[in-house]
Amino acid sequence: MVDPMHFEAHAAIYGEARPPYPPALWDSLRGLGVLEPGLRALDIGAGTGQATGPLIAAGLNVTAVEPGRRLATHLRHAHPEAAVIVERVEDAELPEKAFDIAIAATSIHWIDLDIALPKIHRTLTNNGGFLVWRNVFGDPDARTPFREHVARIVQDRRTPPRPGSDPEDVSALTAEFTRSGLFAVDVVRTFRWNIELNDRQVFRLFSTFSDWTAEEADRAAAAVRELGNTVVEHYMTWLVALTPANIPCADWR
Repeated sequence: MVDPMHFEAHAAIYGEARPPYPPALWDSLRGLGVLEPGLRALDIGAGTGQATGPLIAAGLNVTAVEPGRRLATHLRHAHPEAAVIVERVEDAELPEKAFDIAIAATSIHWIDLDIALPKIHRTLTNNGGFLVWRNVFGDPDARTPFREHVARIVQDRRTPPRPGSDPEDVSALTAEFTRSGLFAVDVVRTFRWNIELNDRQVFRLFSTFSDWTAEEADRAAAAVRELGNTVVEHYMTWLVALTPANIPCADWR
């Protein structure tokens, strides 16, 4: 089984190793009216603050929930303005109607939705919203020599594939969100972007992936050197914006 606390071992490099979310995502959020100064935001699975920082920079008041103690330490150091809760959102005590927006940025696949969704619903204001987005590291529509190397590394594995739903299958995820009746999907968007990486950047980034070993990350870095010392990676980011359904949480089944 993949260990959700894998990221703790890489807390010191996590913030630098993971690329930032694309500007198009933030432009879209701004257009949705969720980056207004003064809004109260709950950042779920905040890591070292990849979403926390831009939210604070936009003037939001952020409470970040991060279960990893090392990650939370880096988060506090990088963003002292944020209130940090060192717990899983499933275990955290969240006040009722305390937040204007809740956010899960590249963390939703680690969350037990049966437990978390009612809590998120309860902690949002009547006009609140729940925003979920994720970086997918490898656009399935972009085929490159480097991606061929990556595919061979994955094919050589003797371990079973990562359990759970496919992070690229947004339609399956939106069905999970609406199954409870607590949320309705308002917006689904996808942004495609690219970034140039050298062998060191690829090694550090791939080391943070929960289903990659250090040896596999080293093979990916070696492929970069073989291909000329830098590669252009084609990524995608999807966004789902939800609003609470107009029913009391007590009616959830």
